[in-house]
Amino acid sequence: MAQQAGRRYLRAFVGGFFVAVPVTVTVLDRVAYVARVEGTSMQPFLNPEGVSACDVVLLNRWRVRNYEVHRGDIVSVVSPKNPQQKIIKRVVALEGDFIRTLGYKNRYLRVPEGHLWIEGDHHGHSLDSNSFGPVSVGLLHGHASHIIWPPNRWQRIQRSLPEDRGPLLSSHAAEEEEEF
Repeated sequence: MAQQAGRRYLRAFVGGFFVAVPVTVTVLDRVAYVARVEGTSMQPFLNPEGVSACDVVLLNRWRVRNYEVHRGDIVSVVSPKNPQQKIIKRVVALEGDFIRTLGYKNRYLRVPEGHLWIEGDHHGHSLDSNSFGPVSVGLLHGHASHIIWPPNRWQRIQRSLPEDRGPLLSSHAAEEEEEF
């Protein structure tokens, strides 16, 4: 009798496992997952306490599936320098925008079609578009929507840009006024 119960339990566990794994993989691949944000490049907004603590954010993969991002969004992208690494930065300019760079080879540039200009909030301590140029929207990996750890910092991430950053001239000016 105990042997039959053990077999039923094992069969139920294996059956549940073969259902749970594909569902979990699909959710993580298509909908959302959590990621640790390490380093100082997004300070003071993320990791304000420095190296001693790391923020954990919810990355919404569903939102970027159609490459829908806006200026001020914090996004995760596959690093153009190291495809094995993902980086998290703020979108400063969209395709068609004219931007004043902070140390890129061209002082002013127009963001090419199908690209974004991304920067860390902690200028000078960030490997971002000022180092490697505009980033293809095909490298988008997720949109940071919430800080979920530590508990005292739990919040929805609002779209914002530092006053001294942003495009000099936007090809999307009418759209931006409606969004904010």
